[in-house]
Amino acid sequence: MTDGIGKEFLEKTKYKYLSESLQRQGVPQPALELSYDPTSELISLPDPETLPAYPMDLRRAIDQRTTLRNYQEQTLTQEELSFLLWTTQGVKSVTNRPVTFRTVPSAGARHAFETYLVINQVEGIKSGLYRYISLEHALLPMDMNEDIAEKVAEACLQQNQVTNSAVTFIWVAVTERMYWRYGERGYRYLHLDAGHVCQNLYLAAEAINCGVCAMAAFDDDQLNEVLKLDGQELWAIYCGALGKR
Repeated sequence: MTDGIGKEFLEKTKYKYLSESLQRQGVPQPALELSYDPTSELISLPDPETLPAYPMDLRRAIDQRTTLRNYQEQTLTQEELSFLLWTTQGVKSVTNRPVTFRTVPSAGARHAFETYLVINQVEGIKSGLYRYISLEHALLPMDMNEDIAEKVAEACLQQNQVTNSAVTFIWVAVTERMYWRYGERGYRYLHLDAGHVCQNLYLAAEAINCGVCAMAAFDDDQLNEVLKLDGQELWAIYCGALGKR
């Protein structure tokens, strides 16, 4: 194999090349969550404490988990969407540091993702693009244009499961939240953390008779543009389409 940017990334993110982190320099910690207009009307989701148990044996969930690209034309309930968001980015507590402890592991409890959702079929929720406000366990409408799902599908290299899904999850990396503590090596941790989150989605989906197709094949610049992200400080890192089996 020839030398390339991948090998250079692995080399230059080794500890011997790292400079003092922003945290050690005394730079204030980034916010736990992206800000939003406080006058925005959030859509509250069912409280995770009140959700059905959705019993599923872990061994069975792991055994039957498989990537699914074709879905039934069946809506998710708001309880099911609440469950999926809770299991992938739910906030269990906020400490005095402060950091959030969530339902997935993250390097240094940085939890450097925001969850965007292309909602196609969820009862009582209009189709469109939303952001999950994890500290409130609620949805923030972002883009309610009728063609938003088609635009996201096009940016995902015409993967039709985006438009056919009940919901497509898009995890957006907030660079400064991880970089503040780990510098250049933090870029490694962002990609590792994305895998943790998506695996939780796969397993949680099994409990509600759904399947997932994880997607890392997308035009980065095009998807970031559709989501109105700058591609540097905020950028799409991973996606997962989901629907009923």
